Amino acid sequence: MTSQRASTRSFEQKRKTEENPDESLIWGINAVAEALRGNPRRLSEIFIEKGKAGARLQEIIEAAREAEVRLRFVELERVGLPSGCRHQGVAARQAEAELLPLAELLAAEPERILLLDSIQDLGNLGSILRSALAAGFSSVVITSERSAPLTGAVTRASAGAVAHLRISRVVNLAEALRQLKSQGYWIYGAVAEAEAQSMYQTDFSGKIGIVIGSEGKGIRPLVQKCCDHLITIPMPGAFNSLNASVAAALVMFETVRQAQRSSS
Repeated sequence: MTSQRASTRSFEQKRKTEENPDESLIWGINAVAEALRGNPRRLSEIFIEKGKAGARLQEIIEAAREAEVRLRFVELERVGLPSGCRHQGVAARQAEAELLPLAELLAAEPERILLLDSIQDLGNLGSILRSALAAGFSSVVITSERSAPLTGAVTRASAGAVAHLRISRVVNLAEALRQLKSQGYWIYGAVAEAEAQSMYQTDFSGKIGIVIGSEGKGIRPLVQKCCDHLITIPMPGAFNSLNASVAAALVMFETVRQAQRSSS
């Protein structure tokens, strides 16, 4: 019975792939290697077939790690490749936006930066990016691991905001926070903890970075330690948990409210 269900799921997945091919995917050793050489910023993630080996595959793996492109070792039939394609054990997904090195993002000296710690839901990520643009957070940092890739689904969920944002992808978010702090940013981590400081009693003046954690576990402990302040959204109701995209929007717009009040 279990094998029958698995076979049915595999058939359904294959049928959906053939009816709706993922146009963001490229495959084959030459195609992926060339994309890595040409512009790795446009690659959201690279898939390596589980158990596959070879000198040229290893070169791709090493180049991906050097370029800080997300690597995933998977069964390639699960990623949406067209039936019968010669993938040679490797495929890649092209991002909907060019991803910047952190140094390039910081060179523009943005007043506000949104930092997303392992947001894995495509819809949540898109909604957060849409709110970020609306709130004036035009610079965003995401993690290369444990983060949803910038696919067409994210772009659609963001209502096209992705194209208007400057997005950097980093391997080590804690290290990125240390870089921001060295350049005069105050870092605020949004948490669902009653003992944290209310965002309404927090001074968000100056250059700031707002950290939003993942949907289930929130901000990781090591990242929390790099925050200058942990803030929370006070909720008088008995239910005290908000969707990550809603929480992100509330915090970002509170910083906007304070900035508008201080300038008036």
